[in-house]
Amino acid sequence: MKKRILFSIVFLTSLLTRAQNDIDVLLAAGIDDAQRFAKDYLAPGTNGIMHSMNANWFNSAKVKPLGGFEISVIANASLVKDEDKTFYMNTADYNNVQFLTGPSAQNVSSVLGENNPDIVIEVEYDDPIFNDPITNEPRTVQITLPQGIGDQSANMLPTAFIQGAIGISSGLELKARFVPKVETDEVDISMYGAGLQIEFTDWLPADKIWPVAISGLVAYNHLDGSYDLTESLGIDGENQKLENSTNTWLFQLIASTKMPVINFYGGLGYISGKAESDLKGNYRVTNNVLTTETITDPFSVSSEVSAVRGTIGTKLKLGFFRLNAEYHLSEFDAFSVGINFGFR
Repeated sequence: MKKRILFSIVFLTSLLTRAQNDIDVLLAAGIDDAQRFAKDYLAPGTNGIMHSMNANWFNSAKVKPLGGFEISVIANASLVKDEDKTFYMNTADYNNVQFLTGPSAQNVSSVLGENNPDIVIEVEYDDPIFNDPITNEPRTVQITLPQGIGDQSANMLPTAFIQGAIGISSGLELKARFVPKVETDEVDISMYGAGLQIEFTDWLPADKIWPVAISGLVAYNHLDGSYDLTESLGIDGENQKLENSTNTWLFQLIASTKMPVINFYGGLGYISGKAESDLKGNYRVTNNVLTTETITDPFSVSSEVSAVRGTIGTKLKLGFFRLNAEYHLSEFDAFSVGINFGFR
């Protein structure tokens, strides 16, 4: 479950570890080609996780009064469509890559899909130092494109948080969420977010007689992570790691009913975000004979989201205990449930 939650870090690791002995070939075939493939391969996963990260920032348009608070445990998941499991790879856009069989442009697996059967490409070493010593012709080698997570769990991209909210003034509520920092021999990860919700109807003279509350929300999420690749790749070099930084913004208009026990809420919002993954360290690539070349900090890849979303949800309140569930319609649909404990 930890790796599923930390998809935005592990996606590029998936590409690298599945390629194993072929990563040096990908790099030697040209940084531009390796970067282009990694960007298209990873984008559906990182974009989906950014939608998942932004679910359940609110469960009512009615903000808490001064000193009122709520602590929540939240589980989200964005849903993966079939078209997100592949991408269109046209070798005309590459410098040193060709499909071994079939047309020059094919649908191949993204990090969320699988190639069935395997798809093999032929890559040509980009640097002349790898040329055949006798003919001086460029060397070529065949590698199998990496699979994604395929049937294992690719229909959902989950995230989970601990979240708190507190009323700080008339019509204002401050929110914060985080994932406790994880540090292992290979992974360092931290995640946090903050939001401000403003209830417009709280400022109206006839607030008490309005049947609904209306508010606006602005929220920010940030993820930092580092994954040590030294052991998993088995490629000669130093300080090999993947660093990830993901930032998202959410702007949301919210409306909800104001009943004592069960309420319904919904809204219209806009998500903007960017995920950046940097392959760091020294990688000594070889042609399996004598020639080697060291490549330092090979490349960075990024993906961006910019999407409108609609939200509908419901909340049950029983004293200090609250339970809510919601669904979002956007480029990646998402659903979320929350267990909440609050005062006022």
